[in-house]
Amino acid sequence: MGNNKPFFNRTRLLLGDDRMKDLDSANVIIFGVGGVGSWCAEGLVRSGIGNITIVDSDRVCITNVNRQMMATSKTIGMVKVEALKERLKEINPDVNVKAIQAIYSEETSKDFDLDSYDYVIDAIDSLKDKAYLILHATRSKAKFFSSMGAALKLDPIKVEVAEFWNVKGCPLARALRQRFKKRKEFPRKKFLCVYSEEWLENKGRESSCGTDRCVCPKTEKVTGDPALANHEWCSSKARINGSLMHITSIFGLTLAGLVIRDICK
Repeated sequence: MGNNKPFFNRTRLLLGDDRMKDLDSANVIIFGVGGVGSWCAEGLVRSGIGNITIVDSDRVCITNVNRQMMATSKTIGMVKVEALKERLKEINPDVNVKAIQAIYSEETSKDFDLDSYDYVIDAIDSLKDKAYLILHATRSKAKFFSSMGAALKLDPIKVEVAEFWNVKGCPLARALRQRFKKRKEFPRKKFLCVYSEEWLENKGRESSCGTDRCVCPKTEKVTGDPALANHEWCSSKARINGSLMHITSIFGLTLAGLVIRDICK
């Protein structure tokens, strides 16, 4: 058993041997391992989850260091899922981590068998891709949890959990619901979301990183999947908003907690 080690003693003390076996056998996939998804992955592995797949197309940018778990001065330029995999294996060398550098979209969805997972976690930024994942994950056998927007927030006390159709005050959730209604395509089952009603304005001015260590616009350096070679990381975003680690990590760790709680029920 991969979590049968002394560093899981405090977890085992609380949950017992049977639940530790359940954690070790659980199979989780996380789509998007930025400010939210990276902390979700760490929370799951530190709790004893034995099998985790992490999916993200991006590389670590210098602007990620303020909030993403694996982003440091040493990992800038690395493929995010590879940097995160190294971190997770340092925590538990026995954990089964599959790192996939890819964008989840309508075109790539056929590459993922969501029915083969116990839990699907959505931490995707893109509205279109997020909507597509929600539709397909809620049609799968897996239990599904989703993160709504974690940017432009400051107050940790305002982070909440609610069923998707009951999420209030979140522009991302509102946009998703409008998209589903307009297209007359709806999630097949209910699912819980982490969100916050807080919505602040950017006070600073958006600017470039001011360093050649930023890999975002330098798409010619991207290797691997040819489909990613022409993907411009920064310009693909409609708007770049400020965000803080204490908020994004609360979102991610709450998602991890929802998985752990579900297993322990």
